[in-house]
Amino acid sequence: MDNALLSMRGLNAHYNDFQALYDVDMHVAEGEVLAIIGANGAGKTTLMRSITGLLNNGAGQISYRGQDISGHRADQVASIGIAMVPEGRQLFPSLSVEENLMIGGQVGRKGPWDLAAVQKLFPILKERRNVPATALSGGQQQMVAIGRALMANPDLILFDEISLGLAPIIIKDIYDALPGIIGEGMSAMIVEQDISKALSVSSRLYCLQEGRVSLEGQSDTVERADISRAYFGIE
Repeated sequence: MDNALLSMRGLNAHYNDFQALYDVDMHVAEGEVLAIIGANGAGKTTLMRSITGLLNNGAGQISYRGQDISGHRADQVASIGIAMVPEGRQLFPSLSVEENLMIGGQVGRKGPWDLAAVQKLFPILKERRNVPATALSGGQQQMVAIGRALMANPDLILFDEISLGLAPIIIKDIYDALPGIIGEGMSAMIVEQDISKALSVSSRLYCLQEGRVSLEGQSDTVERADISRAYFGIE
């Protein structure tokens, strides 16, 4: 797609001799919410790591706003407007909630998200701003991770397993907050094990199966039988 915000063409990814992605073609349009689904080990997190510069990729495989970013470092990717909420949250245990949030703002990009805006979105983070981030509940830690990414004022935000290990009520709270996060024209990629949740917030989806794209479709029209075949590799 020529006018894509982010596109991947023939993306391959390796961990030493192990190949995790095979010739993946994907794109994200401006203002689009894209869901990435697939079983454990399908390559979803590898895809996120490739986009954000945490894995090295060959030239010409990933482009952002028409520019090749395949060789960019993670800090360079953040500076051009891509932020990730990583699987497992990966907060700094020696820092407070507020200090973890402020790290996201060090990118220095202008935009609507600052400490006050994040605390308005998640009021508990203001109440517990001086508490060590890893002393919070799992759901509150996820809010910190989301807030930290927002503080970078990205144009594209990546959510890697946004609901993993969280109680249903916390998952609902986080998904209820998503319209306020991506409602101002921000684009998003959401990796999610809960297929129903993924479909409910996205306009389009890709399914990965053993490192390959097994399905692409519109979230509101794709058939569940097709998803099951693509997800489990059933012929």
